[in-house]
Amino acid sequence: MEIQKNIWYVTLLLTMIAGYCDTVTFVAADSIFSAHVTGNFIVFAYQIIKGSDLHAWVKLLTFPVFILAVIVGGRIALKATNRYSILFWEGIILVLSGIACYVFGYLGIVSQWTIYTIAMTTVFAMGLQNAFGKLYTKETHGPTTMMTGNVTQASLDLGNLLKNGLKDVDVLLSFKKQLVTIIGFLVGCFLGAVAGKFFGLGTLVFPGVAMIICYYYHREN
Repeated sequence: MEIQKNIWYVTLLLTMIAGYCDTVTFVAADSIFSAHVTGNFIVFAYQIIKGSDLHAWVKLLTFPVFILAVIVGGRIALKATNRYSILFWEGIILVLSGIACYVFGYLGIVSQWTIYTIAMTTVFAMGLQNAFGKLYTKETHGPTTMMTGNVTQASLDLGNLLKNGLKDVDVLLSFKKQLVTIIGFLVGCFLGAVAGKFFGLGTLVFPGVAMIICYYYHREN
């Protein structure tokens, strides 16, 4: 029972962080998706057709960065004794990204390229989280960085519940699990939108700290 409760908490935390990071970079870093990187295809194509952004090609850099992060995450998993080590490094990168934003601002060297750099390090952090989700599927109730699959499963579960009622315990439990991922991501998106608009990329420190705390909580597992 305690293990199941822990999975609920981890799932909620990771989905909130992914939604937060994805939205904060989109709002504060020239419409770059850091978690759902395939969305950058759409933004890239739109900006090219619109012809309003000379740096639209930067969106394509998210893919090699993301791929490299997943590879690194796999290497970390091979050497680490704690499966949450990947999340520790994700937290460190997010904290450093947020600090870098404040340092750049203090030194007066904030430019579009410094913003892109911070966005790419955030993409790398989200790549590590994606690797964690693939390598340790039983640690969460579903993918934490993209919601399409979770919404699909929730829809199938809802259809079955509407047909058969609440008597199917397994389907009801599955539906609740998907709601955790979807609601967590939505809350994270809202918080990221507010943070990105009013406080900028420096707020990446907060999800980074939360991830590091998560790691230390599970350091003996």
